Amino acid sequence: MAATNQTIPFEALPLNPTGPRGNAWGRFGPNDELGTLNLLTPEVIVEAAKEIKTGVRISLDWPLSMPSYPSFNRNPFKQEIVLRNPNCVFDDILTFNSQGSSQWDGFRHYANQKSRKFYNGHTTDDIQNSNVIGLHTVAEHGGMTGRGVLLDFADWAATNSVSVSALESEAITLDNLKQVVKDYKLEFRRGDILFIRSGFTAAYNSLNEQQRIDMPNRPNPDFSGVEATEGMVRWLWEHQFAAVGGDAPSFERAPIRGSHADPEYNLHEWVLAGWGTPIGEMFDLEKLSAHCKATGRYTFFLSSMPLKVVGGVASPPNAFAIF
Repeated sequence: MAATNQTIPFEALPLNPTGPRGNAWGRFGPNDELGTLNLLTPEVIVEAAKEIKTGVRISLDWPLSMPSYPSFNRNPFKQEIVLRNPNCVFDDILTFNSQGSSQWDGFRHYANQKSRKFYNGHTTDDIQNSNVIGLHTVAEHGGMTGRGVLLDFADWAATNSVSVSALESEAITLDNLKQVVKDYKLEFRRGDILFIRSGFTAAYNSLNEQQRIDMPNRPNPDFSGVEATEGMVRWLWEHQFAAVGGDAPSFERAPIRGSHADPEYNLHEWVLAGWGTPIGEMFDLEKLSAHCKATGRYTFFLSSMPLKVVGGVASPPNAFAIF
């Protein structure tokens, strides 16, 4: 992976004056396909490996079949188990939307909507006619391995009597996240992989069948997520995360557009299309939360390998936290 130790102030954005507001296009070169994953240098990974002390491994993937009734008009997971007669051999055939369950959003997923350009200025024609900025490139470079940090907002909110519902359109504010960092005595490093727990998967797991059926039929896909504000964008840039993610269906408060969101600071546009920072959604952080709380350790070694699908738009993370 290419690397840069250059400190770029937020005020220096956009780097490419012909691109959209806030972009960092060209930071790692005109043909870069890894974005801020370039921050995961060998030296950063060696330091991250020092998080491994007990060998405890925790999967961060929700089953591909969850949520059983996806929102955002996406088709549910399908599995066909096939008996290969006359031999006693089974195959299974899986059909799923890579955005349907735990996922990394790759750089081909979301463009700046006004310019209709993706990370590093790629167009829809580029996406449809070539394999540029596909997640297979990430897989070829060793996936997403580094130091993970959990901001357990859901646990902090419960402890501090802060009422936020993961199944309603409510903001996880920057002020609250800063307080989580302070109360849990966390410190960030350049190239960290950030996870924010809203409590979504736990809330969804507690729903009955009819409630799960009804959820995607609501008037709006209302889910909790981080606020879309200039302050949040500045904070994310300041800490130079290699990737960001959480357990919510959308990293930012959903729906991601509306009167509650600053249209100038849509996070998918700034973070994914502008900076080349992968966004993770619907990770299962419940066991991770319990282990972190029991041990008092909220940093860990993350191993995550996207599917090596040439030109992949998104992928199940195949992720483990290792302590």
